[in-house]
Amino acid sequence: MTSTQNIRRLRAAIPVHHRSEKASTYLVASAVVVGALAAMAMVNRHLAKNAERDNPASGRFLDVDGVRLHYVERGSGEPLVLLHGNGSMIGDFESSGLIDLASKNYRVIVFDRPGFGHSDRPRGVVWTPDAQADLIRHALARLNVSNATVLGHSWGASVAVALALKYPDLTRGLVLASGYYYPTARPDVVAMGAPALPVIGDILSHTLSPLISRAIWPLMLAKIFGPRSVPEKFGAFPKEMALRPSQIRASAAESALMIPDAIKFRNRYADLKMPVVIIAGEEDRLIDIDTQSARLHSDISQSRFHRVAGNGHMIQQTATDQVMSAIREVASSASKLEAAE
Repeated sequence: MTSTQNIRRLRAAIPVHHRSEKASTYLVASAVVVGALAAMAMVNRHLAKNAERDNPASGRFLDVDGVRLHYVERGSGEPLVLLHGNGSMIGDFESSGLIDLASKNYRVIVFDRPGFGHSDRPRGVVWTPDAQADLIRHALARLNVSNATVLGHSWGASVAVALALKYPDLTRGLVLASGYYYPTARPDVVAMGAPALPVIGDILSHTLSPLISRAIWPLMLAKIFGPRSVPEKFGAFPKEMALRPSQIRASAAESALMIPDAIKFRNRYADLKMPVVIIAGEEDRLIDIDTQSARLHSDISQSRFHRVAGNGHMIQQTATDQVMSAIREVASSASKLEAAE
């Protein structure tokens, strides 16, 4: 007797009413799960709409390469471009006070990178640092900016590097803050990238992920701000905007790209010939600055490296004056080089 015949005999031996009870149990359980997911999706959609209503766009919009890109522009003088990190938005630089500080002497341009804040993130593009560099370059051309000092924080530092490598004439100087530049073992990145997976990622980002992110928000802040406490001014950061399904998915996608992009760029940093200042918190709990920022300093011969004692990952918030000094340092070096030419 074949195994198939054995299975059929066993099934036949089970009373029909037992089998129907089991099927009914599965159906009920499935209905409960689907109902719970649908309820979570509805709650998250409602919260996202409220977040966008309560935090309207503070700047203007550009339609660039099929992307509706939100930006803030303030001040006058030499252009300064600020690129925020993963999971963040313009509101980070706004709440830190860096925009107000820099706009006293510079024409400050800050973008919500694709998928963050009020900017779109079309699905048909893999938004690598290179792809975002192209987008930023085209946006700056629309704003009549042909030469700028560029600051990138965290994931934004990767975009700043890509911009400088692809368009060196556009980038007169770089400030790279709290960046990730070389591939390392990061099991946390695998977990953080789950909401970017096809199909299952959409389900997660619209159901469980926003609720989990909201629950662990205090722990996450403790990690990125530690050893410093979260400054009072960060209370102005639009938390609920960061917890929308669309932004959680964008953040997951960038987490998934961290290591591949570091692999791509790791042997190219010496090609950066403009003034570069690297700045990082001495006690960064998210990124090891010795294997990242310190190593980058050794690979870029003309760079300068500032370790900010007693600070963690969010130096734009907790060491705003030091970050501003790094901007001035790069801009001054760039001006001296231009004068010597």
